[in-house]
Amino acid sequence: MLQTSSQIEASQPRTAMTVTNERANNPLLDFSDLPRFAEIRPEHIAPALDVLLADAQAAVDRTEDPATPATWASAVEALETATEPLGRAWGVVGHLSAVADTPELRKAHTDNLPRMTEFWSSLGQSLALYEKYKAVAAGPEFAGLSPARKQLLENELRGFRLGGAELPEDQKPRFAEIQEQQAQLSKAFSDHVLDATNAYGLIIEDESRLSGIPADAKEAAALAAQKDGKTGWKFTLHFPSYFPVLQYADDRALRQTMYEASVTRASELGQQYGNGQADWDNTANMREQLTLRREEARMLGYNNFGEVSLVPKMAESPAEVLKFLDELADRARPYAEKDWAELRKFAADELGLSELKPWDVAYASEKLRQQRYSFSDDEVKQYLQEPKVLEGLFGVVEKLFSVRILPDEAQTWHKDVRFYRVVSPQGALLAQFYFDLYAREGKRGGAWMDDARGRKERDDGTVQTPVAYLTCNFTAPVGGRPALFTHDEVITLFHEFGHGLHHMLTQVGDLGVSGINGVEWDAVELPSQFMENFCWEYEVLAEMTAHVDTGLPLPRALFDRMLAARNFQNGMMTLRQIVYSSFDMHLHTDYEPQGKTSVLELSREINDRKHVVPQSPLSRWPNTFSHVFAGGYAAGYYSYKWAEVLSADVYAAFEEASQLSGSVLDSETGERYRREILSVGGSRPAMESFVAFRGRAPQIDALLRHGGMAA
Repeated sequence: MLQTSSQIEASQPRTAMTVTNERANNPLLDFSDLPRFAEIRPEHIAPALDVLLADAQAAVDRTEDPATPATWASAVEALETATEPLGRAWGVVGHLSAVADTPELRKAHTDNLPRMTEFWSSLGQSLALYEKYKAVAAGPEFAGLSPARKQLLENELRGFRLGGAELPEDQKPRFAEIQEQQAQLSKAFSDHVLDATNAYGLIIEDESRLSGIPADAKEAAALAAQKDGKTGWKFTLHFPSYFPVLQYADDRALRQTMYEASVTRASELGQQYGNGQADWDNTANMREQLTLRREEARMLGYNNFGEVSLVPKMAESPAEVLKFLDELADRARPYAEKDWAELRKFAADELGLSELKPWDVAYASEKLRQQRYSFSDDEVKQYLQEPKVLEGLFGVVEKLFSVRILPDEAQTWHKDVRFYRVVSPQGALLAQFYFDLYAREGKRGGAWMDDARGRKERDDGTVQTPVAYLTCNFTAPVGGRPALFTHDEVITLFHEFGHGLHHMLTQVGDLGVSGINGVEWDAVELPSQFMENFCWEYEVLAEMTAHVDTGLPLPRALFDRMLAARNFQNGMMTLRQIVYSSFDMHLHTDYEPQGKTSVLELSREINDRKHVVPQSPLSRWPNTFSHVFAGGYAAGYYSYKWAEVLSADVYAAFEEASQLSGSVLDSETGERYRREILSVGGSRPAMESFVAFRGRAPQIDALLRHGGMAA
């Protein structure tokens, strides 16, 4: 393994005593249980990595040694066991960077990122390791390995091929350099988006300009202003602050100001619209990433990065993905055209907006929905108070999957973070998870699940239980009242918890295929999207709602109006997702990164072809498309729609069962779903798991029916 100068300088003076002291005193080196978040400091990162990288490299050297037998235990398992602490410690650092960013932490993360990238790149390029793993696969013990271990070995061999192990030795340094540059660019992209989001704050001193904005959003804005020592109301580009303005503010100029600040983040227009500085512009970053990805693909013998991305996925080729998206777009387009025509007519006739501007769309849509279905998001929100929502979510999980979810204790990175454990009916520990639900400065936007620790069965018969991070960006409680969630936020909560269940309820004992590990990327959204469906069942909502003032559950009449509005503008929303997905796939297949067409121009061209809603000339949305440029979804964003077909079909089994049991929370079907999909994780192909549960191949009918687009 090549060493960077920082590694050499750090490692030279380290004695055995120094390393022993470091292990004893550095919280990042304590793997006895949960991370010691309250004690971890940026200055712990480099010394911890000194120790862990040395340990991991020693394990690599042992495994590469010709004297080491090519067996599962001495090669595959030994290397996984030795490198897991490095992955876990760096996972803690990455998690803290996402939820508790500080200048000191960012610097420590950035300084050490090249070391980590270099190690994993060198491991993936090791021809000696590749040959050792191939020897295990070809050896006499392979036939006796469990299906999970056979799948893991197959995945590892594929990983070596994609990691450059088969490249000529003189090309490997360049391949490693590409990996390091991509890691740095991805981190910079994410940092720029976060910095631009944090940089903007709009103070409103005239309360009349806040007409239409819900009371809790106004109260949060007032508290934000007070925190800055100012009078009035402060609005930011964090979603819980930004979107109520777009959706409810009667002041059109205020909506325009917030919209323009949001869509110009991390672009060349950032300074002009008050959300950043010139070096936060992600335009060049995107081109550089795309250029490097194309070079990587060609070094590996592929035509483009889209082909590389699909190697470990269910879809066979970029052409198949684009055909799928085109067919879905054809189905959705008539509904989208109707949605758009109705919205424009309503805006002109009822709101006096003869020309519907981008900052009017959410506002006009909310007004149209209120007129058509006689309810508002804010009205529903009053019933969705956090304690009751969590109680309802946990109740669904407990009934379907025969588990209990109980409060637990652990060190956390912020006072608002909570911790829970998942246990069997007999009380045996199955998993644990952190809940970090509220938006705040220093925390990147969006919602996600990540694993803090995977499930592993040890040789001594004990089990390392899985631990998950579940992160959202909802509005925190204000005014002594519990946090109130929109119905969309509740859907997001169920979505992320679906990912969490996939990680936490696995019964696979090998880390590489335990939980979400090893699951094809275009199937990984199945469990998350599946869980969303329960948010549209009255038997579920009745148990998880209580009006914040009266305590009464959501009225059936209001739910019926919500259900009628479920597919409101679904045609438009489907086309928007298809634009994102098609844009992503074209970026990575037939786009020339250094050509005359810019990334922004490509996004506009695809929007013009695929969507009915024009793309704003001001919008720079690709510059904040973190899924693709900072989140692992490159040439994979289509997976949301792909997996939606699977998840809708899976949920249809629960709908069918309810015809007999009288409840969509059918525990027998839930047990089968847990056994055939959640428990097996990545230990077998996702299609096999789907067929094992459903008894047949997937069909698109349920998705079209749920989306109101059935023939």
